[in-house]
Amino acid sequence: MNNTAKSTICLFITAIIWGSAFVAQKIGMDSISPFYFSAFRMILGAAALCVMLLIMNIKNKEDLKKKTEEKKKKERKILLTGGSLCGIVIFFAFNLQQLGLVSVDAGKTGFITALYIILVPIMGIFLKHRTSLFTWLGALVGVVGLYFLCITEDFSVHPGDMTIMIGAFFWAFHILCIDYFAPKINVLKLNAFQFFVAGFLSLIIAVIFDDISLPAILTAAPAICYTAVFSTAIAYSFQALGQKHLNPTVASIILSTEALFAVVFGGVFLGETLTYREVIGCGLMFTAVILAQIPPKKKAEKNTDEPKITEQE
Repeated sequence: MNNTAKSTICLFITAIIWGSAFVAQKIGMDSISPFYFSAFRMILGAAALCVMLLIMNIKNKEDLKKKTEEKKKKERKILLTGGSLCGIVIFFAFNLQQLGLVSVDAGKTGFITALYIILVPIMGIFLKHRTSLFTWLGALVGVVGLYFLCITEDFSVHPGDMTIMIGAFFWAFHILCIDYFAPKINVLKLNAFQFFVAGFLSLIIAVIFDDISLPAILTAAPAICYTAVFSTAIAYSFQALGQKHLNPTVASIILSTEALFAVVFGGVFLGETLTYREVIGCGLMFTAVILAQIPPKKKAEKNTDEPKITEQE
């Protein structure tokens, strides 16, 4: 099996895990509140990433010794700044998604969240990133898709749909933040720090506004562990391996299939079904995601100014 095939398999595994995570998130909230679920998930996920970091540091012990104190100090400063900013942004992204999942199906949530893939290049305009004609076409198709997904026949919008849609903007902003800070520091460290920040903020809100009990935590524990360990640490590892031998455009299209897997897992484990309007909306959203990732010309893949979409649930 060649490297391209291996990378493709790794990315599909990532998409499957992320798609199934929407089901786990919804099941977990049968016992505890969205903010408590986010807090436990992100703090445990950060701990899992720290374990991975520890293993990597043991393997790269000699390389760490070569770093000067000045370089270490600079990295700590970037980690503190970047991790804090990314953590605050993902705090809003995660919790808006969780709040929306209380009343919205897992599959539908996956497709609305996928809007971030279209929003990233559009928001990047303000950072002087290049945006292609296909991106604008994808955005137009995406808007039509969201109409079928979120707006009912009496022209009303479900509050849960709107909450998830707002969350998609934070996911897009988070990707731009990661795109800025990731080249400057170890990505595992950045992810671990941002999850600790987001988890701590979620815990503060949960303690102030929500009730919790030990039986409720134990009931939600399997869902929390799955999203923390598999969706965060393991899926991230597969994503990193997968993107080693595929260009960002192809990688992001494969990763966007998480929305399709969210529908599949939602139907299998939660008995969710989509209306004919929602099926049309899902199809249009998936088309929009693919259109937004088509480069205007071959040289576009070499353009380093365009943010690489490598984030998710």
